Amino acid sequence: MNDNTKAHLLEPAIAARLADKICSITSDQVSPEALQWAVIAVVDTLAVTYLGAPEPCTALLLDTPGIGDAPGPALFFGTSRRGSMLDAALVNGTAAHALDYDDVSGTVGGHPSAPMVAPLFAIAEAEHRSGRDLLVAFMVGVEVQHRIGRGVNFHHYTKGWHPTATLGIFGTTAAAAHLLRLDRQQVAVALAIAASFAAGIKANFGTMTKPLHVGHTARSGLLAALLAQRGYTANPAAIEHKQGFLEVFNGQGTYDIDKMFTDIDAPIGLDPSLGLKQFPCCGSTHPAITMMLRLVKEEGITAADTARIEILAQRNRLPHTNNPDPRSGLEAKFSIQYTTARALADGAVRLEHFEVEAHLDPHVRALMAITDTREHPDMPADGPNQFGSEVIVTTRDGRRLARRIDHLVGRGPDNPMSREELREKFTDCAKRVLAPSQCGALFEALMDLDAVDDIATLSRALEVH
Repeated sequence: MNDNTKAHLLEPAIAARLADKICSITSDQVSPEALQWAVIAVVDTLAVTYLGAPEPCTALLLDTPGIGDAPGPALFFGTSRRGSMLDAALVNGTAAHALDYDDVSGTVGGHPSAPMVAPLFAIAEAEHRSGRDLLVAFMVGVEVQHRIGRGVNFHHYTKGWHPTATLGIFGTTAAAAHLLRLDRQQVAVALAIAASFAAGIKANFGTMTKPLHVGHTARSGLLAALLAQRGYTANPAAIEHKQGFLEVFNGQGTYDIDKMFTDIDAPIGLDPSLGLKQFPCCGSTHPAITMMLRLVKEEGITAADTARIEILAQRNRLPHTNNPDPRSGLEAKFSIQYTTARALADGAVRLEHFEVEAHLDPHVRALMAITDTREHPDMPADGPNQFGSEVIVTTRDGRRLARRIDHLVGRGPDNPMSREELREKFTDCAKRVLAPSQCGALFEALMDLDAVDDIATLSRALEVH
């Protein structure tokens, strides 16, 4: 047990301290900017959930005996079927991450929204909660994820855990508990239960099991809240216990509890590391994609001009994306070589670039063959800027052109997507299962989520007609 943990044994348990924060939050303690971000993040997450609904990882799950059979009010997005809250959270949570197009957070080291939106909609449908209730609960979950993320990263991330799941479980539980209106003791118990539900390893990136991590987290966070509501018990010190979450998942000397509680009494604002994905692939590839697109736009280079490509990425971006020979569309999403070459070849990275056999495109493969990928020597692994890349293109006539960015995590509050860009992404995703005419009307309805009195009434518009 490290000295940091010993000092905190004299204070209330971490779960209890977080519960105090969670239960104290009302809508007037969430900044208007944070509420607006919540609307955008929820709409974006629903879009990618529709996109992922027909994917094999979702369809196989929904076809598994015992899943989707229980009656209930919760919609399986991308269908007109309804079932239990827990089943809907599992299936919809998996769909939300199926194509790795959901939003990101550098502080969390993963995707904060995907595990939370499914259970929140399931609760809101069953309990007839308002859009404002859902949005406030969502931001409660974001807040808890970021607080724990500040305390355990980046060691937690580099060790091999999938923080979307292992940290997302606490945010999901907090959000569900807030929307269910649990009291302080119940919330603390729910978070202690969540410590035992945390799971997800990066070894399964590039497979169906990665999005299943998120579905599992969505279901488990909801289950933790429901169990606590009914009187279940758990060790109140399960997070900081000598055999608890922090010691087991991180280890001695690799976390800082104080960072979790900095400015604990402040209203909920926006973490600057939040961002929406512009490209339907692993967020760790996005800095390199963006730099290549800048070269294409600003220098006018083409694939035919190119003699050599160099990708120098921040070290933590490479263990799961340094894949020079992806053999499937899913693997291509985790190939920094493929996605950067595709940006040069097409001047864009789109959904269709990961479908059928697009990853075998000979023009892109030719570019990948002249690509050298390595760690950037000037981007520290433990610095505050975690999402950086430099792309260098040597042209056939001998020019050496480069673009570098030290930190880029999607399109965040400081660089927001326009309403039209949001609509375009929503339509591009949702049209996989919804009629085009339904997409536009649904987008407009969802952007007014804060004014919805009863999510159950909106839920009918979310069905596939």
